[in-house]
Amino acid sequence: MPRTTPVDAPPTPPAAALPDEEARLRELGYQPVLARRMGGFGNFAISFSVISVLSGCMTLYGFGLGTGGPAVMLWGWVGVGLFVLCVGLALAEVTSAYPTSGALYYMADRLGGRRWGWYTGWLNLLGLLGAIAGIDYGAALFTGAFLNLQWGFVPTPGSTFLIFLAILLLHAGLNLFGVRLVSVLNSISVWWHLAGVAVIVGALAIVPDRHQSASFVFTEFVNDTGWANPFYVAAIGLLLAQYTFSGYDASAHLSEETANASVTAAKGIVRAIWVSWIAGFALLAGLTFAIQDYAGTVGSATGVPPAQIFLDALGTGGATALLLVVIVAQLFCGNAEVAAASRMVFAFSRDNALPASATWRKVSRRTRTPVPAVWLSVGAAAVLALPSLYSATAYGAVTAINVIGITPAYAIPILLRLRAGRAFTPGPWSLGRWSRPIGWTAVVWVAVVTVLFCLPQKSPVTVDTMNYAVIALAAVLLLATVWWYAARRSYGTPTAYGGSAREEAEIADGLV
Repeated sequence: MPRTTPVDAPPTPPAAALPDEEARLRELGYQPVLARRMGGFGNFAISFSVISVLSGCMTLYGFGLGTGGPAVMLWGWVGVGLFVLCVGLALAEVTSAYPTSGALYYMADRLGGRRWGWYTGWLNLLGLLGAIAGIDYGAALFTGAFLNLQWGFVPTPGSTFLIFLAILLLHAGLNLFGVRLVSVLNSISVWWHLAGVAVIVGALAIVPDRHQSASFVFTEFVNDTGWANPFYVAAIGLLLAQYTFSGYDASAHLSEETANASVTAAKGIVRAIWVSWIAGFALLAGLTFAIQDYAGTVGSATGVPPAQIFLDALGTGGATALLLVVIVAQLFCGNAEVAAASRMVFAFSRDNALPASATWRKVSRRTRTPVPAVWLSVGAAAVLALPSLYSATAYGAVTAINVIGITPAYAIPILLRLRAGRAFTPGPWSLGRWSRPIGWTAVVWVAVVTVLFCLPQKSPVTVDTMNYAVIALAAVLLLATVWWYAARRSYGTPTAYGGSAREEAEIADGLV
C-alpha cells in the first residue's frame, strides 16, 4: 500500500486547474467506482436532511425542557449555530481540497499522517453510526406517539425498539436502490422540511387562543437535572443544538458521487448549516410560545413532549397531522444519514481500516452502491441503541455518542490544516485570510463541547442515569488502538492512482 504524502511534499496542482472531478479523484489516489449522479442541490440536500431540524430539535425538545428550559434552548441555538457555522466554513475549505468519500479521515491522513487519519476515521465512524441510531430511534418515538394519539397504542421500550428496527430496514432498502434515488429523496426532503416548519409554526401561532409571553420564551430557566449549578445545567442543555447541528459532513462523504464536488460539496456544507440555523430557531420559538401546560408537556403520556404541545394547542386531529409531518421528515433524515455512513464504511474499508475490509468495500455492479457497507451501518446502529431497552436516559446517551464521536472528527482536519500553514494547497473554494481565525474558533469550540458531552446529564449518577457516551468513546478508541497493530501494515491512503492491471483487477473484484 503506498505511503501517505507528507505535508511538506511538492504541492498538488489546484483542483480548479484539473479538467474534471474524476481526474482529481485519480490524483488523490482512487479509481472512480461510484456513480457521479448527484448535483449541487442534491449535495446540499443530503446535509440539510441529515441536520434535520424536524428530527434533532423535536426529538431532544423534552431533554431541553428540563436542562435549562426555554432560555437555554433558544439562546443556546443562536450561540451554538454561530460556532457550528465556523466549524462548517473551516471544514468546507478542507473538503474543497480533498473531495473523497473518506472525507474527514482522508483529510487528516493527508495533512497529518496515517495515525491521524486512522483515529479520525474511527471517531467519524462512531459519530455517523450514533447519528443513525439517534435519528431512527427518535423517529420510532414519534411513531409511537402518533399511534398513541390515533389508536391508543401505549409505547413501551420493547415496542419502540421494534419500530426502530423496522425503520432501519426501510432505510437499508431505500439505500440499496442507488444514489439517484437517495438524491431525489433528499431534494424532496429539503422542501418537506421547510414547508413542514412553516406549517407547524404557522398552526401553532394562529390556532391556539393562548400563548406564552416573550419573557417566558427567552428568559425562563428550568432545571430538572438534579444538579445545583445553573451554569453546568445550561452547558449540558446545549446538547440539543449541538446534536442537531451535526452530520453536515454528509456532503463531503457523497463528494465522489457529486458533480463539480470541489466546489459544490463545500458549498453544500455551509448552506445546510445556515439554512438549518434559521429554520431551527423558528421551530423552537414556535413550539415554546405554544406550550399550554409546562408540567403536562414534560410528563406527556405520549412520551414525546412536542406531541403534547400539538395536542394541547390544536386538538387530536391537528396533532396527528403535524406528527405525520415530523415523522416523514425524520425518515428522510435517517435515510440520508445511512447514505453518508455507508460511504464512510466503504471508503474506510477501501483503505483496509476495518476488520473484514474486503467485504465492506464491495460495490454493486448494477446500482454502483456499497451494499455490504449499508447493511453494516444499520446493523451497528441497532447495536448502539440496545441500551434503550433498559435505560430511560439511553436516548440522550446515544445522541451524545453522535456528538462526541463526530464533532472531534470535524476539528482534527481543521487543526491539521492550520498546522500545515502554507504547505496546504487550497481547493477552488477557500476562506482566504479568514481561514486561520475561523479555523481556530472552530477548534476551540469543538474542544469545549467534547468535554461537555462526556459529563453526566443527571444527578445522582446511577446505572440508569449514567452517560454511556463516555464508555462508547473509550471502547471505540480502544478498538481503534488494538486494531491499529493488526492492520497498520495494510492500512493507508494511496498517493495517486496509476491504473495498473493489478489494481484494475482488484477494483473489478470489489464489484458484486
